[in-house]
Amino acid sequence: MAEKTEVEMLKEKLFNKKENGWNGVKNKENIFDYAKGYIDFMNHSKTEREIIKSSKKIAESNGFKNIDELDTLNAGDKVYYINRNKSMYLAVIGKNSIEEGVNIIGAHADSPRLDLKPNPLYEDNELAYFKTHYYGGIKKYQWTTIPLSIHGVIVKKSGEKIEINIGESEEDPIFTITDLLPHLAQDQMEKKLKNGIDGEDLNLLIGSIPYSADVPEAVKLNVLDILNKKYGITEEDFLSSELELVPAMKCRSMGFDESMVAGYGQDDKICVYAELTALVDMKEIPNRTAVCIIADKEEIGSMGNTGMESDVFNMFMSEILNKLGVNKPNLLEKVFCKSKMLSADVDACFDPIYANVSDRINAGYLGRGISLNKYTGARGKSGASDANAEFVAEVRNIFETNDVRYQVAELGKVDVGGGGTIAYILANKGIDVIDCGVPVLSMHAPYEVTSKFDLYEAYRGYGAFWRA
Repeated sequence: MAEKTEVEMLKEKLFNKKENGWNGVKNKENIFDYAKGYIDFMNHSKTEREIIKSSKKIAESNGFKNIDELDTLNAGDKVYYINRNKSMYLAVIGKNSIEEGVNIIGAHADSPRLDLKPNPLYEDNELAYFKTHYYGGIKKYQWTTIPLSIHGVIVKKSGEKIEINIGESEEDPIFTITDLLPHLAQDQMEKKLKNGIDGEDLNLLIGSIPYSADVPEAVKLNVLDILNKKYGITEEDFLSSELELVPAMKCRSMGFDESMVAGYGQDDKICVYAELTALVDMKEIPNRTAVCIIADKEEIGSMGNTGMESDVFNMFMSEILNKLGVNKPNLLEKVFCKSKMLSADVDACFDPIYANVSDRINAGYLGRGISLNKYTGARGKSGASDANAEFVAEVRNIFETNDVRYQVAELGKVDVGGGGTIAYILANKGIDVIDCGVPVLSMHAPYEVTSKFDLYEAYRGYGAFWRA
């Protein structure tokens, strides 16, 4: 082998190497085995309620206990708190004094979808429909003519709760939203893409058989009769329901080489799975208390009592201080100011088909590892927390010391778009925060694509951060 030239050695020393992560993988089996667990998790956890249910099961099977059941806490204790079945906070109490701060990783469980309106059911020309209201940022045309399932809860005024999951089993019916045939869509196709389908036209087709030939709204009546016999509900019970429409498609391995994962809701459930499994797989007691957040409502601004804008996370942290026996006025604020966080949210992945929206030098790429975003926001970094250089260097050191493959990117070209995460909310508490997640192709679409390598590096990176 020829010796390297002086120029080649200088480049090797000075250049930031950006390489495909698969090139350095000697044994792919660990990555593929980990991805199998992720795919199974995704196929049982399509909504935020289902994510919390699955996460609770994983946590309890690994020794975590509800913090409300404990009077005191000590180093090594594993606790969780569930907020209204939609968000969850977990912690492993560290060896160091909590007054020195904690290490936090936070992802969100909600994903773009369609929700049923409070009065959803109607009939039009002998077809029964559910009216919907879309949730989060979607391209509306992507949600027509695909198989959809219905997930959620119906709560009767008595308090009885009925869990709904229709369309995932092979024996279940599925549902869809219809679209115009091309032969009659000349006017529709003259519209701008964003206006091709109106939000009010995202109506779910659910039935066509009349209950009786002599009854007004006979198809609607037949649907209600079916639902009443199966679930014991009436039309009024939709008033106190939370029913979500999600793609009735399985999360699957993708590609001839099976290097990728395709599935709904990977923003941001992929980071939920990576952080949760990294936490429960920690064998040793961490030096600093390790805190894991599974948030709700991020896709619509993190508002509400299950979103990160609420004070419920503060309450969880205060409970930890109380049960450690150290709480005192202003201690929570001091703990936050000494804490560090990875905001575990996905990143836009460079797509060569749509390369014009990305800065190639500052884009996240599939298969190059976990993606760090120093700032998100839009235009002039509006709405971004913008991590300081000292903390970025600290995270770089953690990853490189543990041989975690990572890349540093931003969300598209300047002034082209932008986005936000929960990072700024925690930064407002005084915490050092940087966004750190998995690059995603087709983000916010009903079917998203990620790399198994990037998923595995996220799992390894999150674990390294908690052990640091």
